[in-house]
Amino acid sequence: MLNVSNLHVAYGQSEVLHGLSFDVKPNEIVAIMGRNGMGKTTLMKSLMGIVPTKSGSVKVGDIDITNLKSYERVADGVAYVPQGRMVFSTMTVKENIETGLTVTGGSQVPADIYELFPVLLEMKGRRAGNLSGGQQQQLAIARALASKPKVLLLDEPTEGIQPSIIKEMGRTLKKIRDEKGLSIVVSEQVLSFALDVADRVLVVENGQIVHDEPRASVDEAKVAKYLSV
Repeated sequence: MLNVSNLHVAYGQSEVLHGLSFDVKPNEIVAIMGRNGMGKTTLMKSLMGIVPTKSGSVKVGDIDITNLKSYERVADGVAYVPQGRMVFSTMTVKENIETGLTVTGGSQVPADIYELFPVLLEMKGRRAGNLSGGQQQQLAIARALASKPKVLLLDEPTEGIQPSIIKEMGRTLKKIRDEKGLSIVVSEQVLSFALDVADRVLVVENGQIVHDEPRASVDEAKVAKYLSV
């Protein structure tokens, strides 16, 4: 569903990603792990078209999206939940989710989104800025799902969220994968969360993939070593 091939990304003269290649199958959750500054967020932004690609390719199914603008990628099935959530704080919960409907042409928030996130139904008239961090994260995911994506990108979704909510989020992501058949890419530093949700774990070190393994056979100690400062 998502194919990244020999991806090179640079800020000016400074290359950050040095030829990353990986696939994500339909119905698969892939966790991209690594310490701060190793290229995880740059990878997410380049997949979304926020940072331009220097060379290499990104495909969603058979569609090459490498040179498309961000909004065109959304229309082709990519949705993005940025680090820090970036909800529209003065708009209501319902209005926030509705911004995700622009590419589908829909006007009503699909009922299945509220089924995934019942708390958002209770709070649909409340301003997003008044929600807790965990509720804002659920809102950001709901907004992304409103565009009916094939690939969902989440950048550091557990950042600043309490442990009980993290567990709930893990359950929800697996439910989204199972019910909607999405490909999900999660960039993450919390190993326990990654191992809880992911079907496969990749580790990025200095802009290159240094580890790629199915969840079932992951050597936790080895991955933890990459994450320790």
